[in-house]
Amino acid sequence: MALASSKTLGIVITDGVGFRNFVLSTFLTKAARSFEKVVIFSGLPSSAYPKLDASVFTIVELPVFTETKTNWFWRKLKEVAHLQKHKSNPGIADNYEMNKAKSWSPHGLLVRLVYAVSSVFHSEKNILKYEELQEQSFKKDAVVSKYGEILKEHKPDILFFTHQRPPFIATLVYWAKKLQIPTTSFIFSWDNLASKGRMAATFDYFLVWSDLMKKELLRFYPFTKEKAISVVGTPQFEPYVLPKFDLSESEFYKTLDLNSEAKIICYSCADASIGPNDPLVIATLADGIRSGAIDSSQLLVRTSPAEDERRFTETKAKYPEIKWNHPKWELTREGHPEPWSQRVPTQEDLSMLKAILKYCDLNVNMLSTMSLDFMLFKKPVVNTAFGSQENGLYNDQRFLQYEHYDNVVKSGAVKIAKNAEELYTAVNAYLRNPNLDLENRRKLIDMQVGKPLDKTTQACVQALKNTL
Repeated sequence: MALASSKTLGIVITDGVGFRNFVLSTFLTKAARSFEKVVIFSGLPSSAYPKLDASVFTIVELPVFTETKTNWFWRKLKEVAHLQKHKSNPGIADNYEMNKAKSWSPHGLLVRLVYAVSSVFHSEKNILKYEELQEQSFKKDAVVSKYGEILKEHKPDILFFTHQRPPFIATLVYWAKKLQIPTTSFIFSWDNLASKGRMAATFDYFLVWSDLMKKELLRFYPFTKEKAISVVGTPQFEPYVLPKFDLSESEFYKTLDLNSEAKIICYSCADASIGPNDPLVIATLADGIRSGAIDSSQLLVRTSPAEDERRFTETKAKYPEIKWNHPKWELTREGHPEPWSQRVPTQEDLSMLKAILKYCDLNVNMLSTMSLDFMLFKKPVVNTAFGSQENGLYNDQRFLQYEHYDNVVKSGAVKIAKNAEELYTAVNAYLRNPNLDLENRRKLIDMQVGKPLDKTTQACVQALKNTL
């Protein structure tokens, strides 16, 4: 076993997904071998964490920072200027349009002002100036001062952010710069660089999924130095190779009340904000199975961890034969300004997700990361995009133009279904030949996930050590 250096790693866990990636994986175990101390600066309550060795790990609950209107204005100007600068990119252009003011309220007028200023001043230097003004606006805030005291007390040698986007982390980066603590951020998801807005702050180092993501980072953040980027894969998939998350096939069928003799189609939902067509697609699949338009099979639906199941009440009543899996993510704190961020996954839920990926025959989803999860288990995937500008449904076809999903479409790794007939044809093709497009799926995984799953957390730790 490698001896720990006499250095302290500070790790900022902002939400439940960061918790899944860096607490429920082997990351903390590996970090403890390479650092003498690990301080978790947590946006979640300390009660959310499993029992950790107190001689190595310290959990510090961060007080909740609330933006003032001035803080918000400079942050928004920074973010919209970034969108303005890169709006030749389809995903960023879409984000730019969606963020525009719809009303003439005082807030709407401020948004319009942000758009007007950024339409003229949106160079990289302008953006960094807005970031500096954002820092000036919050530096005297009482909670931000408290963050400074916390960092001075624990003296991390490096501060590692598990997500690059939550707005409040700009306050921690501000203090890290003042205290000359180097900062590293993990790029949270495969779509973040090419479709989301500006990062919360300017970091010194980055951990990315793949060479593809590294190229995106250099393109969208041109002041980034290439040697400051490490390709590490992503720990979110690591549970799929860890025995502690195994669930037997018999337990899987029993828990979800499935028929072990019939093939299983799993539909994985988006959250309500981008998945309003979910109930329609679920009904289309259920009708196809009932009518025989889809080969003999059963339907399992996994809902999004970001919401409860209320919007599916009518679907459940109309199609009692559908089986449901509602992710077991526990709410760790009431009354938080962003309640979704306070939900954390259970080990039980990750075991069930792994079993779904392992034992289902086929996945259907609306252009989500779950496509990659199923492909890691060599399973075929159908992506639905039922809505267009013309047909009155929520326009999810626009996501096909997003850069990260354009890569998927071009890869031939999935079949795209824009209506019921295309869905039935695609599902039957894969039920009859699960190996169809298998090689394309393998190539897509190689392109999107840059390290073997069992090497990812060690690669993360090593990259952090290399910055010191």
